[in-house]
Amino acid sequence: MQASIEHDIPCSSLAVDSAIRLGSAGLLWGWCIGGYDANKLGLNGVARVPHLAQSVGRFGFQWALFAAIFSSTRCGMQRYRRTNDWVNAFVGGAAAGLAIGAGTRNWKQVAGVTGFLGIIYHHMDSNENFR
Repeated sequence: MQASIEHDIPCSSLAVDSAIRLGSAGLLWGWCIGGYDANKLGLNGVARVPHLAQSVGRFGFQWALFAAIFSSTRCGMQRYRRTNDWVNAFVGGAAAGLAIGAGTRNWKQVAGVTGFLGIIYHHMDSNENFR
């Protein structure tokens, strides 16, 4: 039943849903890692707030952007190719990795790792034990 629903939902809706879900996880991660970094830097009180806000915003935005690019690319590839396999997830992961890694100097590594994570996502998504 999930396969038939997936074909009825527009790719833009899947991208927004993924961005909200993973962006929320990014906000939580930014809150946790921002507090940890603030402790390492010795920030206390009011000096800690801007550092924490910057960390929350940065991670929330990056994770939401990654999720939106990955989901929309994977969905678009799936509709174009009319098949649901690891290639769609790999291309989606590589596209998201290249977009996120545009500010870094090692594009091949970023695209490769995110493509690999896209393949892992596909196998987890297609395996009944992970649902």
